[in-house]
Amino acid sequence: MIVLFEYCFQAPANRIGSYEFNAAQLKTIPEVITLVVFSVFSVSYLKQPIRWNHVAGFGMIIISAVGIIFKKW
Repeated sequence: MIVLFEYCFQAPANRIGSYEFNAAQLKTIPEVITLVVFSVFSVSYLKQPIRWNHVAGFGMIIISAVGIIFKKW
């Protein structure tokens, strides 16, 4: 169910986004979406708290991946 919800956003986004972004950028966007959806699912359904190290780790992934891939070089 969660994967279907995620796919409903990612598939149209890839088609629409292909006019604006390259393949590496399009692959990065779903990864960030997956981290966000997983975090919400983990807290709301699994009742597992997100700790500071989870936030720090996800933040490092997002900052490094998105920052490097989307920067105009």
